[in-house]
Amino acid sequence: MGIGKVTEQLDWNGKKVTVAGLGVSGIPAARVLHGRGALVTVVNDGDDERSRAQAAELEAEGITVRLGDGATLPSGTELIVTTPGWRPDKPLFTAAAEAGVEIWGDVELAWRLRGPEAAPWLAVTGTNGKTTTVRMLASILEAAGLRTAAVGNIGVSLLDAVLGEEQYDVLAVELSSYQLHWAPSVRAHSGAVLNLAPDHLDWHGSMEAYAADKGRIYEGNQVACVYNVADKATEDLVREADVEEGCRAIGFTLGTPGPSELGVVEGILVDRAFVENRQKNAQELAEVSDVQPPAPHNIANALAAAALARAFGVDAKAVRDGLKAFRPDPHRIELVEEVQGIAYVDDSKATNTHAAEASLAAYDPIVWIAGGLAKGATFDELVQKSAKRLRGAVLIGADRALIREALARHAPEVPVVDLDRTDTGAMSEAVREATRLARAGDTVLLAPACASMDMFTNYNKRGEAFADAVRALAATGDA
Repeated sequence: MGIGKVTEQLDWNGKKVTVAGLGVSGIPAARVLHGRGALVTVVNDGDDERSRAQAAELEAEGITVRLGDGATLPSGTELIVTTPGWRPDKPLFTAAAEAGVEIWGDVELAWRLRGPEAAPWLAVTGTNGKTTTVRMLASILEAAGLRTAAVGNIGVSLLDAVLGEEQYDVLAVELSSYQLHWAPSVRAHSGAVLNLAPDHLDWHGSMEAYAADKGRIYEGNQVACVYNVADKATEDLVREADVEEGCRAIGFTLGTPGPSELGVVEGILVDRAFVENRQKNAQELAEVSDVQPPAPHNIANALAAAALARAFGVDAKAVRDGLKAFRPDPHRIELVEEVQGIAYVDDSKATNTHAAEASLAAYDPIVWIAGGLAKGATFDELVQKSAKRLRGAVLIGADRALIREALARHAPEVPVVDLDRTDTGAMSEAVREATRLARAGDTVLLAPACASMDMFTNYNKRGEAFADAVRALAATGDA
């Protein structure tokens, strides 16, 4: 269970650093750098009331803030530290490239600021399932008696984790494609890409660029590069990675595993990667029923988490205990209620077609509640793959017509309710209409395949509205 490599500590005193963007990562980065003696200027596109309040706090601490101009490179800038959401084509970054100024993200900054006894990172990325897998991994590591935390794009910030007083043995790190784009020197103990599907292409510019940024998680891995056997693109990224001598490619599969893979045999999660004589032997890790909920994509998450934990030397009992102790966050294939034989499942977190496809594959028959902001997505492939499972569909949100048209093309026999309303009562009506279409034994599934911001503040609020509507229905007995 070795210690990750630590980069040379930098002298920040007097270094002119520009922090791009206020917010959850920009403000802590500015304060950390200022505390180390850097001359920090924060630039921010916005100049609203909230930004002005944040700027006033930073300026009171001696940090320069420039609001309403995030495009111009401050004179003398030697380094830019950016928040993840700033796109690579921003004029500020173009100016930095022309001036030869390096650009780091908050993850890169955390990596560079680690101390000499820094905990190694077990890192996870992918289009879907990152948060669940990282939390499963942390649960397994805790069950093994290790001091750990789920960090990165989840929970504790990486800056807090690497600079705080608490000492960790290992960190379970969630990394988004945005974060990886700006993290050129991060080198994980072991890393995993769970899956790849089109997402955030407006930010990355192309699917190839998006995949390349995801693949950065494998660069310099020391022990294991974990990939999805069912998603060849993830294995291709392993082949392209420059890793430490002796680092292994480890696959996970929902089928019977081959050597150097983890998989499923007769309801048992098994390891044929981290065992002696893996050509002939396998180690039982847990039962499928130990994973909640035992939907296929959640089993895949569990196998990926187990692979990373095993790469770190965790024993089989800790894998089982950690998976049994884990419970997913709200709005991720969460059973809300069962009313008169109909199950109501909230997967509001399924904000893209890849996530919705995984959710739809877990149930049969389904009355599907879908729609919202499509973010440029198309729905033909999703509907084609899921059509046979659908009892009916209830469509909500701004881009529901795209799903309606895909259903008309590929599942014309499926009854569809198109709700042309965006008020606070829309979700209640959607649940009522779904209940009308459903029969005992069916699942009413909220898996929108779309973002939520046309009707709700975020996917959490959308899921809460669904759960409230289901519970109200249960209370009246109208199902």
